[in-house]
Amino acid sequence: MSTTSPGLLGRTVADPVGRLGLAVSAVLAVLVVTPMVGLVASTLRPTGREAWSDVLTGRLSTSLFWEPLGNSLLVGAVTAAGSVLLGGGLAWLVVMTDAPWRKTIALLATVPFALPSFALALAWETVFRNDLVGGRAGVLADLGVAVPDWIAWGPVPVAATLIAHYFSLSFLLAAAALATVNGELMEAAEMTGATRLQVARSITLPVVTPALVSGALLAFAEGVSNFASPALLGLPVRFQTLSTRLYGAITTGQVERGYVLALLLVGVAATILFASNRIVSGRRSFATIGGKGGRRAVIRLGRSRGPLTALAFALCLSTSVLPGLILLASSFARRTNSFTGGFTTHFWVGESDPSIAQGQRGVLLDPLIIDATLTTVGLGLSVAVGATLLGTAVGYVVVRLRGLAPVTGSLTLLSYLPFLIPGIALGAAFIAQFGRPIGPVPALYGTFALLVIAGIAATLPFAAQAGRSAIGQISRDVEEAAVVAGAGLARRGGRIVLPLASRGLLAGASLVFVNIVRDLSLMVLLVTPALPLLSVLTYRYASEGFAQFANAVTVLIVLLSVGATVLARRLEGPNQPWREAAS
Repeated sequence: MSTTSPGLLGRTVADPVGRLGLAVSAVLAVLVVTPMVGLVASTLRPTGREAWSDVLTGRLSTSLFWEPLGNSLLVGAVTAAGSVLLGGGLAWLVVMTDAPWRKTIALLATVPFALPSFALALAWETVFRNDLVGGRAGVLADLGVAVPDWIAWGPVPVAATLIAHYFSLSFLLAAAALATVNGELMEAAEMTGATRLQVARSITLPVVTPALVSGALLAFAEGVSNFASPALLGLPVRFQTLSTRLYGAITTGQVERGYVLALLLVGVAATILFASNRIVSGRRSFATIGGKGGRRAVIRLGRSRGPLTALAFALCLSTSVLPGLILLASSFARRTNSFTGGFTTHFWVGESDPSIAQGQRGVLLDPLIIDATLTTVGLGLSVAVGATLLGTAVGYVVVRLRGLAPVTGSLTLLSYLPFLIPGIALGAAFIAQFGRPIGPVPALYGTFALLVIAGIAATLPFAAQAGRSAIGQISRDVEEAAVVAGAGLARRGGRIVLPLASRGLLAGASLVFVNIVRDLSLMVLLVTPALPLLSVLTYRYASEGFAQFANAVTVLIVLLSVGATVLARRLEGPNQPWREAAS
């Protein structure tokens, strides 16, 4: 080791790309490793060690940890099962069958993931809320329909809204896998006498299983760590999950307990995602793409063509279009959650009126909302630029650095690590590390800089993946010719790499922007009243009973998110499995 390490370091420093890799590794260590180390260190102090015992074995451990853990696992399991069932079924319909309007169904199926999870939760509450917890009941109750408590509050609506949000993820993964199934293999199997069920079990299912397993476990991890839906639909009836219990602990001054819960939440999510990777990587591979090419399999649906297409449209419209329409309509309702009491534009453009909403102005005239909109857009753009530049650097080093696997391996690990950390736990880590001065660096809590740094860290996996993909499409020959002409690393990057990779990088930046604009879990602990964001204002309005304002602000977020998502899809071009299937 004594001879190997200096040699590796020397070769790394001698290579300009290696030096870039070392610099990027240092930045990632500050962004990712340091906050987690600070979080762990905070729980090892005397008060922190006491918090560990309180959370795991103390008199209140059942309500602090074990009951929220059980609720989180329940919600995660139901979310995973529902997401795979709906997403996998839609992917099969779009990619493998002759159903009409497949492009439209596919487009609608990807919209829910672009929506904030709290948009679906607010839409559910607007329709199904009853009078169990007080306040104005929902649309159905206003029409005289008795809504059971288990539909209005608790695990059922939480899981339902999370399924509606995350089934898009399973759809995308399953569609990409099904697109590789060679139709000639299926036809050959049918010619030997195999039934459609046998073909599906022996050919289609083995190919798509890794994608379904990945989608299920990713949905499980997201369901376990999601904050918005449990907070809006569970907290009013004391249905606690790990994320809501963590938020409650920190916001009520039980900071050490909150940090302990954050580490436990990280452990649960990381275990699930690690299991996903092991299960998928441990499966046998199935070669379905040969050198001779192959035709896409098309299953004739016959009489079931119409009913299945109608069912798919109903599912997609109820999870993509209908929630937006409900939120928009309810933001104009004169009475909260009532479509029979008349409509007004006050909550959008009304001046202050003491008799309405405690004198608050409409969202388009309220300086607080305008400030929050500008801050949200500015934060999204800042994080998109910062994460994209850092992700491009990571991708460039990983793709271009030859013979230095330890450097590229560490970069890959560090860039993927934030994916294992739930947003609210990452927010707690940044508070633990940067909430107090560090040498000459002042405390960053409550500053725009901390929001940008945390946003870059949280979205780094998306940006790094986009960077690797974009750089991987650029031939080494182009840069080698520039090297011969005497161009240095900086000039090659500015004059060759970035222009050629710009399309893919812009698509990645758009997705980063969407993630930040709609994010609540990460920002809910980091934002202060002096620095408002739209997502956090939405949660505060909803918690305080100002449903019209909450829904109106959510519509603004949806417009920003969907607009950026459409831009990303256009930049991706025709490289989508259902486009080829429908052609």
